[in-house]
Amino acid sequence: MARSTQAQRAERVRAAQELLARGTSMVEAAVALSRDFGLSRRQAYRYLEEAQAVASPPVVAEASVTITLKIPSNIARELRAYSAISGLTISEIVRRAISAFLSAARGHG
Repeated sequence: MARSTQAQRAERVRAAQELLARGTSMVEAAVALSRDFGLSRRQAYRYLEEAQAVASPPVVAEASVTITLKIPSNIARELRAYSAISGLTISEIVRRAISAFLSAARGHG
């Protein structure tokens, strides 16, 4: 069985928190999580236990879309070098740059 992604995990913990906040018993909540997410009862209990342990609901990450970009080789080298120095992935650097560009562009009409 494949491991869940961070987004799936966050979604399941959030669902567990919502069930518990409504006063659903652990047994009923485990059955609901098993049914809704196709989990074993044991895994559902793990999500419920995690939901009880965390103070605030986890943020459910927005789904990502893969795109292909063509950039000059000198920019690619600089990007790789910056990635190595900063500890950020190339995807995160590009995401931040595009986000900043779009934010600035919205400000200009």
